[in-house]
Amino acid sequence: MRTLLSRSAQRHRIMAGKLFEFADLLRQHARRRHMTDDHALGRRGEDIAQRFLQRAGIIVVDRNYRLASGAGEVDLIGWEGDTLVFVEVKSRQSDEHGSPDRAIGPNKQSSLIRTARQYARQAEVPWQKVRFDVVNVVFETTPPAVTHFRDVFGSNTSKP
Repeated sequence: MRTLLSRSAQRHRIMAGKLFEFADLLRQHARRRHMTDDHALGRRGEDIAQRFLQRAGIIVVDRNYRLASGAGEVDLIGWEGDTLVFVEVKSRQSDEHGSPDRAIGPNKQSSLIRTARQYARQAEVPWQKVRFDVVNVVFETTPPAVTHFRDVFGSNTSKP
């Protein structure tokens, strides 16, 4: 009986994965009508990263949060326990030119920190309870390769 349940659960998981892939492709196709290919690929990467993080136990509460001035954006914001997690998602068709997270330079890092400070202030979350993660999504394989880096900025740059 237990083997039947585990086989059934495994088939269910595989089918759900295929449905998510199909839904991603449909959304990707629709997005291409009004977005550049790179922008649509980035949004698809965010969809995949969000599901990946949720399966890892992070509760995603906001997506594409922008400052009122439009000067900064955080792709995903979530909670892991009592820690507020700000996530930058980097998506690439391949990693031929290096890991996607290498594109996060000092300017992007400071923009993320500035945006996170505003969000944390509004949510009344102490800065000590904030963490910065990066998720790489590389579409070179099927399914895409997803890598999650935790606490990427460390305590020296992300804490006042």
